[in-house]
Amino acid sequence: MAAVLSVSGSPSPTSRTARLLRHLDDRLRLHGHEVTPLDVRTLPAQALLGADFRHPAITDAAALFERADGVVIGTPVYKAAYSGLLKSLLDLLPQYALAGKTVLPLATGGSTAHVLAIDYALRPVLSSMGALHIVPGWFVLDKDITVGEDGTTLVAPTTADALTRVTDQFSTALTTRTTSLAPTG
Repeated sequence: MAAVLSVSGSPSPTSRTARLLRHLDDRLRLHGHEVTPLDVRTLPAQALLGADFRHPAITDAAALFERADGVVIGTPVYKAAYSGLLKSLLDLLPQYALAGKTVLPLATGGSTAHVLAIDYALRPVLSSMGALHIVPGWFVLDKDITVGEDGTTLVAPTTADALTRVTDQFSTALTTRTTSLAPTG
């Protein structure tokens, strides 16, 4: 199957965005994909803010993007846009870091007023980075992501159904792409 990079652009160590992504990672693994999580907040702030393209952590992150067949990009929405932390990383990647990749954009936020952030803020950047196919993304309200007593991520049923659909569409797009690119003979 496909190699998937699952990127959380949240600066928070208790991020709902990261929890949501790890929840979706499990579904993608059930589809047979190899998933590598990347929490941008774990990258050195000095390298991100100082635009240190040569810092080993930044070159390692760029290599993860290069190896991936598909990328899930998750971000909280702040002031109608994706996180500055995610922007810092995307700015340090090569111009066409998403060339030939299938991408699933996801966003979380406190209000439905931010629902268009995916289409008006994030999608144009992903497209400019050469994404081959950006599948329809999804916005999730913060209130729909909770933590169970055992520490598991719980997603409200209606939201869970929608996320299952978009995740499965992403998986299908990846499978179709990697199957069509597989060597014959």
